[in-house]
Amino acid sequence: MTTVEKKNIVAKSTASAINGGEAVALAMRQTDPEVVAAYPITPQTFIIEKFSEYVSDGEVNTEYINVESEHAAMSACIGACAAGGRAQTATSGPGLALMYETLWIASGMRLPIVLHLCSRSFSAPINILCDHSDVMAMREASWVMLAGSNPQEAYDQALIAPTIAENPRVKLPTTNVLDGFTVTHSVERVDSLPDEVAKEFIGEWEPDQWALEPGSQATFGALDANDYYFEHKRQQVEALDQAELVVKAQLSKFSEISGRKMSVIETYQMDDAEIAMLVLGSSEGMVRAAIDLARKDGIKVGMVRIRLLRPFPVHDLRAILAGISAVGVLDRAIAFGAPGNGLVLDVSTATRTMNPRPLLANYVYGLGGRATVKQQFREAISDVVKVAETGQEPMKPEYLGLK
Repeated sequence: MTTVEKKNIVAKSTASAINGGEAVALAMRQTDPEVVAAYPITPQTFIIEKFSEYVSDGEVNTEYINVESEHAAMSACIGACAAGGRAQTATSGPGLALMYETLWIASGMRLPIVLHLCSRSFSAPINILCDHSDVMAMREASWVMLAGSNPQEAYDQALIAPTIAENPRVKLPTTNVLDGFTVTHSVERVDSLPDEVAKEFIGEWEPDQWALEPGSQATFGALDANDYYFEHKRQQVEALDQAELVVKAQLSKFSEISGRKMSVIETYQMDDAEIAMLVLGSSEGMVRAAIDLARKDGIKVGMVRIRLLRPFPVHDLRAILAGISAVGVLDRAIAFGAPGNGLVLDVSTATRTMNPRPLLANYVYGLGGRATVKQQFREAISDVVKVAETGQEPMKPEYLGLK
């Protein structure tokens, strides 16, 4: 047992060697949802297998529903949440594609469902390994999206997610993104909070008076043609704006309890950096290693990792990149036919009015689970140095490790 003390808050954490999927299942048990509905799909299966064991062993008071598809899984969660229950599910790649319609229904109904997304490539050709194609496909569905980099963060964010979704200022579904296999199947040390501390942090879910219960006059899923549909979508914009403040507050609160500092953007070696590499997800470790190599060669480079993908933390990113001459943006998905890939488009829009604006170079890597070694990231750093020196921003992305 280890003890962490922060601002008079003491939490005893238990260290375990578990994989990221089991870490999420543990957090789900501590969250104690009324309903979990899911369909098994690799690499998500570890989460649901372990959680179903908790249910079978009577360690959690949850109605676990074996459904026939991911569309049905989210539909069941929508019904359970509309009835006032805390509901969660998990999926990967093709499963997310199958439930895509219902993602928009959940957010449009303002239902605080939690989804654990184990990122996986889309077919064809058939591939079950990690990239961020499913993550990028979900960005416009009005969900709050948190992306971790290791099993510890998968656990932490699984506890934090419901406190964001259920906040009265937000009331939007929230996604906990963990990279398939790299995080879901990797066994690492995970420090978990005691059940009572976790439950106190999460709190009891108190649904509004709109919950579907006997005597309720609430309506869900009614026709909303050209009269107020536009206004309802605008309200979701405002909710996501509020969500950024709530995410920051909950990350800060959890940091005090756990002793693990968390923020919407994580950085490495940025204090004196002149250029930067920007990344999402579990490739952080390899990028750090490449930065260490470059630092030995005298290159002042740092790393920026986006944790909060939606709403995108524009102001925080601009503050971090102030004074940076060039940024290498690492995308693990292709936006086919677009002028840039998903992450670089977000960064480009966020920085477009900065003066001076950092030059951007885009790199695609790791599609279909392909390993990208530190030397390849190191070579990308050298490219970014050239961009900074020449002032010439490349028009097209480079592809790291392409045969």
